[in-house]
Amino acid sequence: MSSRWIRTSTVAITAFAAVAAVGVGATAFDPYAASSQGAGRCPQFHVSPDGDDARGDGSRDAPWATPDKARDHIQDLGLNHERKMRCDIVVNLAEGDYPVDETIEFTEKDSGNNGHQVIYRSADGPGKANLVGAEPVTGWEPYQDGIYKAPVDLDAPFYTLFVDGDRATTARHPNRTSEDTHAPYLFSRLIEPEKEGVRDQIGYNPGEWDESADLGSYTSWPAQVTIWSGGSWSWFTDTVPIKNADVKDTDNKIILDHWTRYAMINSRSGSRYFLQNSLDFLDQAGEYYLDHEAGELYYKPAAGSMDGVTVMRPTVTTLVDIQGDTPEDKAHDITFDGLGVQYSDFVGWYRAGWTSAGDAGVPHEYPEYDRQIEMPRNRFGAVTLENTSNITLTRMHVRDTGYTGVYALFANDHLTVEDSLLENIGADGIKVEGGWPGEGDLTHAHTFRNLFIDHVGELVPGDASGIELMDTGDNTVEHVHVRHSARYGISLESRPEVVDGEQYTDNNTFRYIRIDEAGLDSGDMGAFYTYGVDNQEPHPVQNTVDQMVIGDVIPDPAGAMPDSGTRGVHMDAGGCGFAFSNVEVGRTTDQSYQSYDCNEVTNGNWEDDFDATQMQYDQIGVTDDFPFEIE
Repeated sequence: MSSRWIRTSTVAITAFAAVAAVGVGATAFDPYAASSQGAGRCPQFHVSPDGDDARGDGSRDAPWATPDKARDHIQDLGLNHERKMRCDIVVNLAEGDYPVDETIEFTEKDSGNNGHQVIYRSADGPGKANLVGAEPVTGWEPYQDGIYKAPVDLDAPFYTLFVDGDRATTARHPNRTSEDTHAPYLFSRLIEPEKEGVRDQIGYNPGEWDESADLGSYTSWPAQVTIWSGGSWSWFTDTVPIKNADVKDTDNKIILDHWTRYAMINSRSGSRYFLQNSLDFLDQAGEYYLDHEAGELYYKPAAGSMDGVTVMRPTVTTLVDIQGDTPEDKAHDITFDGLGVQYSDFVGWYRAGWTSAGDAGVPHEYPEYDRQIEMPRNRFGAVTLENTSNITLTRMHVRDTGYTGVYALFANDHLTVEDSLLENIGADGIKVEGGWPGEGDLTHAHTFRNLFIDHVGELVPGDASGIELMDTGDNTVEHVHVRHSARYGISLESRPEVVDGEQYTDNNTFRYIRIDEAGLDSGDMGAFYTYGVDNQEPHPVQNTVDQMVIGDVIPDPAGAMPDSGTRGVHMDAGGCGFAFSNVEVGRTTDQSYQSYDCNEVTNGNWEDDFDATQMQYDQIGVTDDFPFEIE
């Protein structure tokens, strides 16, 4: 008996067993046995919004309805097993929307093998197959004052809303001046002299807001405050539920459920904030309020009617989760090609990091990093990766997210995000979160190429960045255009206490970068920013930036931003060991370039000998073959 006959027979027997297990009405087949061995073709499966998971067989004529079914079929038959996989496996998703009411999960069992990929692709072009993490809200009826209301599921709260493809504004005071700004704000005041360090109480002046407004005090669905805590420091924003408001003339304070990152007052200013999530604040078109306890959603349409208006409420915080079992047993060699990822949720309470070193509750070599890393409750994105290797996201359209667009946590290597459009993002466009310094280089060798990242930080303006890299090195960031951010365009960060070699932030290459409209609502920042990188002499060059154009970095005047000025490049708290070449910066309110004397600069336009002919303007930003139309 030949070994070839044995292999083929074994495959056929496996396929026959799978068919028997599936049962009547749904035919499972092994494409290796059916076609690959005889015709040399690779496995192809088909998914369509009009498909049927129960009766389809994954063929073009009888597609499945969900990518989950294709994933399970590949895994159940072991088509991607290292003893079996001889070419790429392709799952073709036809044009249309694919509702995601539970996160689509991929594990190490869904990996490619033997140098081949498992590919999930939009068969009809980039962004045509669209994973939708929301469901429509229907049943609208008039309420009062141009406001409409509709019933929603009591068991599923949500923290952002989308109307006709745009993010709606949670009912707030004071009202926004435009959809592109968070301004205007109220300013906290000192409650009493000994309360400068208070982090859970906001002093206010009588008459600044309607004190009869229902804040939902001591309920499960209270109003919230969004605040740039720290007084004049405009670095981070907190969104915190309100416990109660003391409206006595002698006190006048709002009491919060949780501490903010910083105190409410410093020597220069109070903290900027606004109140939100009360029906009594719903007085402007485009605002909404969810009464979760009553199961009712309120919205005020601009046209005065809900006719033809589509309202989508998020169903998940993460649409696609790729996670291996351990850092040693990673999910790997999976490609997502051309998929749309649209709509995800936020949270009811957000703060960046713990407030003090050691608060994570786990001993670390550098406990100060507790203040730098996201708390576990906020470690997610619309696409989330952990324990992965060689994952590719190409020609993706990621938009309308409640939080970060693509979030890579801890042990990931060789992640590629390329040729993709990310827009209207709740927090960072892409965030790579390494582990604690000095405890092992977990994340490295990523490529972020040919990306247009537009409007980041829509719900978390503080610390928002188009691309944020934390404790990660050996990365390439090229042909990237970031537009519209309250804070950064691109950032690379660790901590200033960390000894060189334990930050893992070396050997990063940034080139052909364009950043526009950064620093719109914050100060003491740079459109290109680093923090605590290469802190010890002699600062050899270990990171490079070449061919970068930064437009004007000017805060929105309506925000009354009280912090120090904006910069094009800000190398903060160390920020050393860089070689900059061919960099042009537009207008700022402070310096074009701020750094310690520990970096090299060649041909920056803040220097007298700048030579514009050395700039490769035609190559900066996304390439001519970028697969999406952009304005």
